[in-house]
Amino acid sequence: MGNNILKNKKGIIFGALNEDSIAWKIAEKVVDEGAEIVLTNAPVALKFGTIKSLSEKTGSPVIAADATSVEDLEKLVDESINHFGSRIDFVLHAVGMSPNLRKGHPYSNLDYNFYEKTIDISALSFHKLLQTLYKKDAMNECGSVVALTYIAADRVMPGYNDMADAKAMLQSITRNFGYILGKEKKVRVNTVSQSPTATTAGKGIVGMGEMLQYSNSASPLGNATAEDCANLVTVLFSDYTNKVTLQNIYNDGGFSSVLPYPGLSL
Repeated sequence: MGNNILKNKKGIIFGALNEDSIAWKIAEKVVDEGAEIVLTNAPVALKFGTIKSLSEKTGSPVIAADATSVEDLEKLVDESINHFGSRIDFVLHAVGMSPNLRKGHPYSNLDYNFYEKTIDISALSFHKLLQTLYKKDAMNECGSVVALTYIAADRVMPGYNDMADAKAMLQSITRNFGYILGKEKKVRVNTVSQSPTATTAGKGIVGMGEMLQYSNSASPLGNATAEDCANLVTVLFSDYTNKVTLQNIYNDGGFSSVLPYPGLSL
């Protein structure tokens, strides 16, 4: 049982696909801490995922929404507010996908149509979400929005491909729109840079096994798990972090502060 640090809070969770999803673990954790949630994912993802079981477990409705569609996002926000009978307290953006990665195109030979889709899905969708929340005045004061990112936005991580560009843009959107939402709505916006995690999407990254092994050995505390991420995001949704905004918070066992050295084996 949790400690009810999210008691009476209501939120939207994007991106839960199956039990391997970080968003899945976050959904379970926030409900355990007393929150009510709406689950959402793209219509195609709902067909192939197992979100129905999460919906039943958490007692939460599932509302299909393509995160790249402003129309879908507006409908999602309206239906969520109608379901809750109030504004929203928190939102998780766990949305990301690279067609170039899926098709095996290296960074030096990108398909630019795929590249644009990567940016739209993995970064612009966050701007569209924040703009929708802003225009509809959908968030309660002291609300919190968190997006998941990765250290490849800051450093070269071979194999992460055009997703690195998308994550860099995601973090810029966090700061710029977060400033507006903070000044005008008192809403916090942050990103969490998670350790490499063997999610369904993560497993598609070239060299993921080696990346997991290396980061785990380089991190003084080892890799952060999906459950560790869920704990951190839950605190960011809570009133304990009311003055934390515009930040990229590394949840990676200290990896981001360690300079790799030649003697560090994979």
